[in-house]
Amino acid sequence: MTSAPRTLRIRNKQYPVVFPKWRDPRLTVSAVVMSVLIIGIATLGFGVSIPQILAALITAIVIDGIWTFRETGKLVWPASGLNTATGIALIVRVVGTETGQYWSTRGWYIYSLVVAFALFTKYFIAYRGAHIFNPSNLALVVVFVVLGSNRVEPLDFWWGPIGGWMVLIYVIILAGGTFTLARIKLLYIPVTFWLGLLAGLGLLARSGHCITARWSVGPVCGASFWWVVVTSPELLFFLFFMITDPKTIPRGRLARIVYAMIIAAVVTLLIAPQTTEFGAKVGLLAGLASVSPLRWLLDRWLPERASQRSDLSELLRRLATAGSGAVGRAGTFLRGALAGAGVAGVALSVLALGIPARPSTQTAQTTAGVAISVEIDPASLPMVTVDPEVASLNSDIGTPEQMAVILAENLAIEAEAMRKHQGEILLSADFGDRLTDMQQRMVDSVATGEWAVADYKFDSLHLKTVLAVGGQGTDLAFEALGTIEQTIYDADGGELRTASSPCMSTFVLRLAPGDRWLIMDELAVS
Repeated sequence: MTSAPRTLRIRNKQYPVVFPKWRDPRLTVSAVVMSVLIIGIATLGFGVSIPQILAALITAIVIDGIWTFRETGKLVWPASGLNTATGIALIVRVVGTETGQYWSTRGWYIYSLVVAFALFTKYFIAYRGAHIFNPSNLALVVVFVVLGSNRVEPLDFWWGPIGGWMVLIYVIILAGGTFTLARIKLLYIPVTFWLGLLAGLGLLARSGHCITARWSVGPVCGASFWWVVVTSPELLFFLFFMITDPKTIPRGRLARIVYAMIIAAVVTLLIAPQTTEFGAKVGLLAGLASVSPLRWLLDRWLPERASQRSDLSELLRRLATAGSGAVGRAGTFLRGALAGAGVAGVALSVLALGIPARPSTQTAQTTAGVAISVEIDPASLPMVTVDPEVASLNSDIGTPEQMAVILAENLAIEAEAMRKHQGEILLSADFGDRLTDMQQRMVDSVATGEWAVADYKFDSLHLKTVLAVGGQGTDLAFEALGTIEQTIYDADGGELRTASSPCMSTFVLRLAPGDRWLIMDELAVS
């Protein structure tokens, strides 16, 4: 006996109502993403607010619900639309939305527009009755490229140090992804992609690839870069829930395996020239968007019926042993040569494209100035207070007390450079804007014949983080309060006068080439 279908009466007319089935894999995906969002907001400092999430969800419910009703005359639970909305809410960040701003409405309309555009691509950008792109994937690529890192940015590769909540996040994503894909027999797609990306990024990391990231002081290079990316929860979300969209993948098993391998290669090639985490994350997302239209070609070259006749190992065996005699051997050799040439071509392209992201090719200041030694008594410095954000960095920095000594040493080196009239000494203490400023002071001193030597006495020091230019890197900074004792000398080293003034500055420190912390800038305390 079957139960009567559910209906809803509106103005004396009955409309069928279709609720989701508990076995629908889309429910599992939405549950995984919403669980990760809730945990991330509550414990990991995700910079996304409840109004922003609601804007994405409501937009999906309205658009998907209206479209489905128009097509079927039924009120259907918008499972696909909600999957799109939750994925976008998880990944998109509006710059300026700070941790803990749970009710911020900043940029809520961006979430609505991205979801609307994603659903538009689903309904209107189609071929042979199927949408071409994964809706959320294409919408994410477009919004990041169009608005840029000053307006929006993707979720970070690195979410925080391993702890109880991060372990739970990994368990939820891995268990939810494995359970969902095992049920629809697609688990081999993310495994193939991940192994291919493992190799591609391994080659890139081996070449010395570096990116800047706001969660790291100094560039993330080599093995650290490789490990952070291949174990990133964002990457896991991408490989479990984006590249496996049943509506946008080839039909045949072998075609799907080749499809996953191509995506891994293209993602590696797109990440290779990127010097920032923003660029690398957009490269990851764009890899899928650029390969998606190829699935029809793969279906043609590797038809579904071939995959049904035998498993992958049997297909590969037949390809390797196809033909007989000289013709067969020549054909096998040719296929192997072409495959080898393809792999070699991708590897060489990765190495060539990665040149801009290697430290040896980036503009770098050498610290090989005039050797000078200064000694700072740690007891002469006040107790350092530390901002909580410093502890959350994925960086190996010294203790706050050691960093305070380094700041005092650099300021003392500056003083010696001015006292000895030797600009080369500044290279051992300063970098960037601070170096330019101190060099200009030295030029001005030559012009006036008066040399100002500053001695800093600190009453308080507070260590915090500041975003580098463009928000794609992080520097350490000391908010310093105290006194500046300034002594003015003539060109012959005779003391002319002294003056005292309050010190209320933020000294920005950066890890420069040679693993030396230098003063990057001096800002007024805000």
